[in-house]
Amino acid sequence: MYGVARRHGLSDADAQDVVQEVLNAVVRKIEDFVYDPERGSFKAWLKRLTMWRVWDFLRKKQYQVNGQRLPKEERLATALEELQESPFYEEMERTWEIEWRQHLVDTAMARVKPLIDAKQYQLYYLHIIKGFPAKEVAERLQVNPNAVYAAKYKMQELLAREFAFLERQET
Repeated sequence: MYGVARRHGLSDADAQDVVQEVLNAVVRKIEDFVYDPERGSFKAWLKRLTMWRVWDFLRKKQYQVNGQRLPKEERLATALEELQESPFYEEMERTWEIEWRQHLVDTAMARVKPLIDAKQYQLYYLHIIKGFPAKEVAERLQVNPNAVYAAKYKMQELLAREFAFLERQET
């Protein structure tokens, strides 16, 4: 939520306000939330809440200059149908997916890290995340280059299982 708000030009404080407003809405409505696959997933509902709050912040900013409120002379495209046809909506959709995928990667990494030896994680991290060649990683950590490839294979296997689990949870 925060990342989506920031990528759409909101300040740190405004993005934090968006997150707070979305979470407040979730707390108010979660009791009544009933999963219905035909109506959509929790993820989709959260995305819509976030998009609406970001849109509200951006719309409010259109009517302020240097803290001075301006008269609202023109109706803004606030209807959902109008919003969905705007380039803003398409960009927000792309941004949401990028942020959601990054969240899944971060979550999977955090859940898998305790399952692997610290040295293997370090080999994987330097080679895959930081992009160092396997030979350089092996030399730096004084291991056989095959150990780098073994760590990579083991982490990718664990991550693949974790991604599959997390993706099943989001539907």
